[in-house]
Amino acid sequence: MQMKNAFFALLLAPLLAASFAAVDVPVPAFSSLKAGDKLPPALRLITLPKIKPNVVSLVDDQGTTVLKVESNNSAGSIALPFNIEPAKTPLLTWRWKASSVLARADMDLKTGDDFAGRVYVFFDVPLASLPFMERSKIRLARMVVGADVPTAAICYVWDNKHRIGHTAWSPYSNRVRKIVLQSGPDHIGKWMSESRDVAADFRDAFGMPAPAVTGVAVGNDTDNTDDAVVTWFGDIAFLTK
Repeated sequence: MQMKNAFFALLLAPLLAASFAAVDVPVPAFSSLKAGDKLPPALRLITLPKIKPNVVSLVDDQGTTVLKVESNNSAGSIALPFNIEPAKTPLLTWRWKASSVLARADMDLKTGDDFAGRVYVFFDVPLASLPFMERSKIRLARMVVGADVPTAAICYVWDNKHRIGHTAWSPYSNRVRKIVLQSGPDHIGKWMSESRDVAADFRDAFGMPAPAVTGVAVGNDTDNTDDAVVTWFGDIAFLTK
């Protein structure tokens, strides 16, 4: 079974945080694109070394273009290069739909750290403010991937068994806090709308005001449980309260 190591788990989506700042184009809404077209340059598929990549596409869903992410013993995310000040626009909104839950997943274990759906929000915490060991891990990650990787993340997940609202640190990194927004089979196959105050969620997780958001990533993963799932995502946006 393939395993994610600690710093690649932190970067399950946008490995290239530095490239986010370099993208000088608006993040397009999925609904503004044409089903069947290739993803525009601002939307990047980010995969993990030695792990089979997910298959992503723009598809029509009842007259609206959405992002489709297919995972089959694979992992990967679409990175969106947002540059957001959470104090001004803290509300992250989106909708998602999953084909199934992952019966063998367990978010508390490395061997079960897979999700029918997940939305990462990456934050620019100053590296100098972190403990020595955390700084060392992130510096190593930056040496390996050749990028200025994010220093903290909130990960909203579609889980299989934990209660909605359950939170936990990633078993790979204490710089990633997971929050369960959907759980179990009750809403499988249905579009579910979400709205999260990322500033409040960051403060609850890390005990400090939220710094700038450097990017968002959406996807799913089944590489640890050797499972399969299809997840659809609607438009991603940041709004004021």
